[in-house]
Amino acid sequence: MAKAQAAGVKVVSFDSDVTCPNHVFINQANTQQIGTSEVDLLGAEIGYQGQIAILSAEATATNQNAWIGYKKQEHKLPKYSKMKLVSIVYGNDDPATSLTVLQGLLSAYPNLRGIISPTTVGISTAAQYLDTHKSLLKHLTLTGLGLPSQMKKYVLDGTCKEFELWNPNNLGYLAGYAAASLASGIITGKAGQTFTAGKLGSYKILPASKTTGPSVVLGPPTVFNKANINAPSSNF
Repeated sequence: MAKAQAAGVKVVSFDSDVTCPNHVFINQANTQQIGTSEVDLLGAEIGYQGQIAILSAEATATNQNAWIGYKKQEHKLPKYSKMKLVSIVYGNDDPATSLTVLQGLLSAYPNLRGIISPTTVGISTAAQYLDTHKSLLKHLTLTGLGLPSQMKKYVLDGTCKEFELWNPNNLGYLAGYAAASLASGIITGKAGQTFTAGKLGSYKILPASKTTGPSVVLGPPTVFNKANINAPSSNF
C-alpha cells in the first residue's frame, strides 16, 4: 500500500481498517454501536445475568478488536453488573477452528449463559453445533454478526433468536463509489468532505478515531429475527 500511495494510487479499505496513512475506511456501521448493541441484545435475552463469552475471528483483526473493546466498555455499565465476561476465544474465521474453541468454551464453562460471535463464520459454526445439541439451548443463548442466508434456518428453528449485520452488497457498493471519487479528485479523503454514492445517496468523511482512520459509515446494523429473516431485503 505504501508503494501504491507513493505512485499516486488512492487507497480505500472496507470491512476492517488498514494501518497506512492518507486513506479512507468504509465502515460497515458505527464501530461503537456494533460493540454495544450486541452486548445489549444478549443481555436482554438472558435477563442481564450469567456468564458470557466471545467467539471472535483472528486475534489481530482490527474490526473485531475494536468491537470487543466497546463490548468491554458497555459491560461496565450498572445494568450488566450480574453478567460476567469469562472468556474470549478466536476461531480464525475457520469453521473447524471455531468449532474446536467453541467446544472448549462449553467444556470449561458448563454454566455459560451466552455467546457473542461478531464474525459470520463463528456464529454460523456455533449455530450449527447448537442446532444438533438442543439441550444446551435450555440455558445458552447465541448472538453476534451473521449472514441472513446462513442463519435463516437457525432463526426459524429457535437456535438463534436474534443477530445483527449490515448489507454487504451496499458496503461493497459504497466502497466502489468512494474509490472512484478519490481517484477522480471529487474528494481527497479529508474529514468533512462529501460525495454521492449512487443509489445510497450522500456520505460525509468522518475524522480519524482511536480505532480507524478517516472513515465513512454505511449505516446502523440491522437486527434479524423471525419477523424479518424471510423478507426479500434479507436475501444475502
